[in-house]
Amino acid sequence: MTNVVQLGPLMFAADRLLAVALLLAFTYSVGKIGERTGRDTAKAVLWALVAGILGARLAYVGRHLDAYSQDWWSVLALWQGGFSAGAGIAAAAVALLVILGLNRTSGFSVAAIAVLTVAWAGGTALLQPSPRALPEMPVLATLDGGTIEANSLAGQPYVVNLWATWCPPCRRELPMLAEVASGSDIPILLVNQAEPAEQVERYLEGAGIGSAAVAIDEHGSLMQLLEGGALPTTLFIDDQGQIVATHLGEISRAALLDQIAQLQKE
Repeated sequence: MTNVVQLGPLMFAADRLLAVALLLAFTYSVGKIGERTGRDTAKAVLWALVAGILGARLAYVGRHLDAYSQDWWSVLALWQGGFSAGAGIAAAAVALLVILGLNRTSGFSVAAIAVLTVAWAGGTALLQPSPRALPEMPVLATLDGGTIEANSLAGQPYVVNLWATWCPPCRRELPMLAEVASGSDIPILLVNQAEPAEQVERYLEGAGIGSAAVAIDEHGSLMQLLEGGALPTTLFIDDQGQIVATHLGEISRAALLDQIAQLQKE
């Protein structure tokens, strides 16, 4: 099963859409519980959502302090993902109990959280894509006039990031990706999609980004082979040539290092 949902020209990570849907379900269900029990739950719902999101984010950041200490502002980049579901669920439940007190309304509301937690666990398990073979990678051009062929990467794990200079989230994540690539134990290829080498070189020089990990897919073949049209996309490939994880959209340093660590374990 894919972990990407396409709505017209827009593409979304399926697990994020599931999280949004369950948050809306939580808001609706606790509101209905309040109506049935004669309590106004609007304030409790608001604070539970705030506590849940903050708790989930802070717990994740706390587990990845080394990564976030490289750029503390990235803690605020919530669109990159990076939440600990368990901590968020616990924080939301505590907020409900504190605001509503111990009564029927809070009891039913916490029960609703439990049901939605089961739905989250089941949904994320179903949405987890199975490893799939990487389509035959085209020959990539390097900026120093060389090439990278697929067989040169065989038998080892590696990371492929698809990007373009016109893509704002690509430009935001590229300096971090280039920095991590320069010290990574496994290859990280920053594969530009279908832009002239001269244009890519000018952009990298102007942005002060190293070009050692940059390659060019001259015809954008990889994006076509993967049947995707979203940039940036980051692929994590194991030593058997299987795509074991895909990150759609801007990726954080913490998420990148997490997936690299998982590749090295496997």
